[in-house]
Amino acid sequence: MTQRFDVILKGGTVVNQDGENVRDIGVTGGRIAELGPLSHTSAAEVIDCKGLHILPGVMDTQVHFREPGLEQKEDLETGSRSAVMGGVTAVFEMPNTSPLTVTEATFTDKVKRAHHRMHCDFAFFIGGTRENVQELPVLERAPGCAGVKVFIGSSTGALLVEDDESLRRIFQVIRRRAAFHAEDEYRLNDRKSLRVEGDPRSHPVWRDETAALMATQRLVKLAHETGKRIHVLHISTKEEIEFLRDHKDVASCEATPHHLTLVAPECYERLGTLAQMNPPVRGADHRAGIWRGIEQGVIDVLGSDHAPHTLEEKQKTYPASPSGMTGVQTLVPLMLDHVNAGRLSLARFVDLTSAGPARLYNMACKGRIAAGYDADFTIVDLKRSETITNKWVASKAGWTPYDGLRVTGWPVGTFIRGRRVMWQGELVTPSQGEPVRFLETLKA
Repeated sequence: MTQRFDVILKGGTVVNQDGENVRDIGVTGGRIAELGPLSHTSAAEVIDCKGLHILPGVMDTQVHFREPGLEQKEDLETGSRSAVMGGVTAVFEMPNTSPLTVTEATFTDKVKRAHHRMHCDFAFFIGGTRENVQELPVLERAPGCAGVKVFIGSSTGALLVEDDESLRRIFQVIRRRAAFHAEDEYRLNDRKSLRVEGDPRSHPVWRDETAALMATQRLVKLAHETGKRIHVLHISTKEEIEFLRDHKDVASCEATPHHLTLVAPECYERLGTLAQMNPPVRGADHRAGIWRGIEQGVIDVLGSDHAPHTLEEKQKTYPASPSGMTGVQTLVPLMLDHVNAGRLSLARFVDLTSAGPARLYNMACKGRIAAGYDADFTIVDLKRSETITNKWVASKAGWTPYDGLRVTGWPVGTFIRGRRVMWQGELVTPSQGEPVRFLETLKA
């Protein structure tokens, strides 16, 4: 009897833990059912992928979708639409919303808002504060929770835990790996006078590399003292790479496309406050240091740090302008352009955006193209050249710092649990996003 699948992806080059091979993929019930030659089988839908590369679904493990409370910048629907239009199949969203995501009620509300309204699958971080320390062991194990996120340097929003005593209390109670915005708040306060009104080039002077390194060193020391695991977000300095190389026992870390692509002072002279981020984009030596971190395996994952603001907000005079830029939709094309330029291999890109996140966060059934796993695929045309434009960006913010940039390598399809969500630039399936499952949050 002929085996029948829901969907067959036919003749694409599958990129996975065993290399690159032309294979068919059979999908049943939202899961990968079989890999290999499937010419003697049938399916309700057969999709020709000849000439295309099929990657495990790309996951962006750091986004800010601003809902609830800041929906003029972004919301869960528009942010996730931007994600799938860029080939991203799952996102981890941050807690600096209004109200902050720091209680069971606010976390549950977010999951309820997202279910079958977000276009991609999702997880939410719970914010760690001085006030909710005792609740964190329960909150971090809620279904759909990516873990605890702590800001030890102030950024957008009111979440801040800057002192070691309070941080140690958080470390002592949590069990999962926690994520950190690592800039030393005391140094940032001491250096505020270095900001030059109207000149965003002073942003990395104020929030200097020492502020980032000091905070990362403090976190590693606390992790060793308490026997806990940390994840340092958006590495921006070569010194952090050199330091973290010797502390991979407790510390993982993330790089962002903007720290790998943009460079100071040119980006501030060209883009003004549109290039303003926390931590800042720095000089060419730091960009080279982060690329070395990718080459040497120090960097574990990529995250876009998609942090949208309206153009009106961004066009305020520095330093009244907020830090943040869109990024979830441009992650895949930017990094594929780097692949085509020879800066990293396609296999390393897959490790940074699929296998790496799954390994780091103990995800269930995601991160690989393997039988029994969720049928999440990012389908790309490595030879296709396109120009990134503001018009293409689906985010409510409606702008990208890469407007006008021509890239080679483009996302043409987004599949989530067997459903074709985006194909050739069109949203083709209604939103059906569901919580990512983690091994540490599975319920019997």
